[in-house]
Amino acid sequence: MTAGVAAAATVVLAVRDPHVPGSYGFCPLLALTGFACPACGGLRATHDLAHLDLASAWAANPLWVLLVPLVVAAWVVWVVRAARGRPGPRFPVAVGWALLAVVVAFGVARNLPPLVPYLTPWLG
Repeated sequence: MTAGVAAAATVVLAVRDPHVPGSYGFCPLLALTGFACPACGGLRATHDLAHLDLASAWAANPLWVLLVPLVVAAWVVWVVRAARGRPGPRFPVAVGWALLAVVVAFGVARNLPPLVPYLTPWLG
C-alpha cells in the first residue's frame, strides 16, 4: 500500500507541475521568514526526478535528491524481509540523530548568502 501511495503521489507530481506558482500551496516558513526549510523544493525535485531531469532536481533540493535513493533502498530491504517473514532491520538511534543533524545543517546552510546560489538557486 505504501508503494502505491508513493507511486500515485509521484504520478500526480509528474503530471501537475509544482514549478507553477501556487500549484501546491506554499511553505509556511518561507512565506513567513523568507528562509527555505530543508524540504523546500522537494515537490519540484520529485517532479524533475520523475521526468529524469537530475540537474533541475538537484537545483530544487539537493538533499532530497540524495535521500530518495536511500529511502527507496531502505523500503525495498524492509519489503523483502517482510515477505520472507523476517523483521525489518533496526537502525541504531545514532543513525536517526545523524540524519536529523544533516537535515538541520542543510536547512541552515541553504540559507547562508554565500551558499544560496548552490543550495537554493531558485530563492536568490
